[in-house]
Amino acid sequence: MLILLPPSEGKTPAVRGPAVDWSTLSFPALNTHRATVLEALGTVSAHQDALALLGVGASLQDDVDRNTRLHAEPAAPAHQIYSGVLYDALGYRSLIPAQRRKADQSVLVISALWGAIRFGDSVPAYRLSMGTSLADVGRLASFWKPQLSAALAPELADHLLVDCRSSTYAAAWAPPSDRTVAVNVFTEVAGVRKVVSHFAKHTRGELARHLLARRGNAPATPAALLKAARERWDAELVPGTVRKPHALNIILPN
Repeated sequence: MLILLPPSEGKTPAVRGPAVDWSTLSFPALNTHRATVLEALGTVSAHQDALALLGVGASLQDDVDRNTRLHAEPAAPAHQIYSGVLYDALGYRSLIPAQRRKADQSVLVISALWGAIRFGDSVPAYRLSMGTSLADVGRLASFWKPQLSAALAPELADHLLVDCRSSTYAAAWAPPSDRTVAVNVFTEVAGVRKVVSHFAKHTRGELARHLLARRGNAPATPAALLKAARERWDAELVPGTVRKPHALNIILPN
């Protein structure tokens, strides 16, 4: 089982420590492409209109300034850098050691800057969305799609992919539909379902934690994933097609 997560918009910078060591990052075939994006990000972040070009507000000026010196910024494991609703719900720090090791191997973060990294990979905090377009790179989702398809293919054999990404990050890579289950979260009132964005992030984080912390074998099929989800939630499985992944729909009480 592999759990696909988006990065958090907000990140917690490392206070001290060495800079990113590219040789230690997972999926080293992506390093050339990472360097291309990093250079383009540094250039745009130094521009006088950097905030507008990156689509962020004035309150994030420090984050954008940090983008210009990422080669030298302290790095820390991804599970420390990424923060926010989903990551708080996953609660890496409160997992026991065996569960943390499982998370380090099972969680893949699809990133606008790094392409894909594991939870234990050390990176600096940065500010960049997958929906951004950079000069000489273009729209990042389009840039990463062929690179991720090639680099992640060896990781897919015999794995069930639990896709907890948002649509912005799902656009950067479409894994094989027969082994992928996209996680959706709804509330239901009088038979009418509504998507809940904030609680969707929280629930996806809770699902990731549940899958990492529960006893027994990790789910290896969509049906087994449904069974695991039903240990905590009202859930249903919608079968996929040749082009469309399976869908695990979690329905929260109103």
